[in-house]
Amino acid sequence: MLEYTPRVSGTEQLIMSSTQNSGRVHKIASIPGDGIGIEVIEQTVKVLRTIEILFQSFTLDIDTLDWSSRRYLEQGEYIPADGWQRLKEKDAILFGAVGSPDVRDDISLWSLILPLRKNLNQYINLRPIRILPGLSAPLKDCVVGDLDWVIVRENSEGEYSGQGGATHDGTPHTVATEVAVFTRVGIERTMRFAFDVARARPRKLLTLVTKSNAQRHGMVLWDKIFHEVAREYPDVRTDKMLVDAMTVRMVQRPRTLDTIVASNLHGDILSDLAAALAGSIGVAASSNLDPTRKNPSLFEPIHGSAPDIAGHGVANPIGAFWSAAEMLRWLGEGVAANLLMEAIETVTDSGIKTRDLGGQCGLTEVTDAVILELQRSYSSALEVNEAPLS
Repeated sequence: MLEYTPRVSGTEQLIMSSTQNSGRVHKIASIPGDGIGIEVIEQTVKVLRTIEILFQSFTLDIDTLDWSSRRYLEQGEYIPADGWQRLKEKDAILFGAVGSPDVRDDISLWSLILPLRKNLNQYINLRPIRILPGLSAPLKDCVVGDLDWVIVRENSEGEYSGQGGATHDGTPHTVATEVAVFTRVGIERTMRFAFDVARARPRKLLTLVTKSNAQRHGMVLWDKIFHEVAREYPDVRTDKMLVDAMTVRMVQRPRTLDTIVASNLHGDILSDLAAALAGSIGVAASSNLDPTRKNPSLFEPIHGSAPDIAGHGVANPIGAFWSAAEMLRWLGEGVAANLLMEAIETVTDSGIKTRDLGGQCGLTEVTDAVILELQRSYSSALEVNEAPLS
């Protein structure tokens, strides 16, 4: 799983990482997808190439795959026949967004992103949420450090299991059912992951999100297994919130939360609310993880394809950059991930921001600023340490 250790400026670690020159190769599939996904992934690759050149201790073998709605319209499929085998050979997937006005949302979702999550056993969706320096949060008196959460979302079953159907479709008597599936295996592995994340964070606090007062079968099992697993983590404090009350707590008492575990649907909704509370959905990152590491995990910004602004050069790349940092951390390149996050925060704090954050800069201006800050901070670390690269 991801290591939630305190981030450091890392001069000494930076030098050690740079001088090892061990020749590590990370195989990455890049799936830009649709809309602004194409734009932000292009800029993210530029940032990753800068990091690769600076560190010289690892190589990023990036394979770009044109699995998009345009491909679907032209060929009737998002993922080609050999696509799964190509993915199985990768260490990680960098994903942009999926969604086009020309393709129904249920088709694009169930033909690309959900099959990736399900077939690659990405049963954990992880959302780090915090207010970045220089951003204005909509909550009164909420500043950097007041909102620092990690949302652990079950990612493979629950309300998005795909079970159910429709009968008498197209008639006044249409009946549609959507069956939420909760399994002991699916719940328990999610809870253990969430407790491990909470244990690794300073506050060691985990909040369970549920709706077991109304959903009396699946959510009752959800609660039961949470409390069973909790007995194995006596050092982690726990509390429980009904999902509707949780929205109120997130807004009114954000400082009382730390690590949050939620079902597929609840986690999906709450994480978007959390991103908005932190300043903008444009800066939010996510990881779709296979904690067994038998399959590649997928990293994506959560802002969607935003076709209304696609091609105008105004998309916010920060969510994609943050997702790339999470990817680097997952691949074992924690020092590079730290350097990238520090560069992002320095740039946002300096006022170089896109319009959704109240700034006046475009997509490439933000990218250029992050790249320059990466180069500056790396060079500065070398000068302070006074150690030559080998």
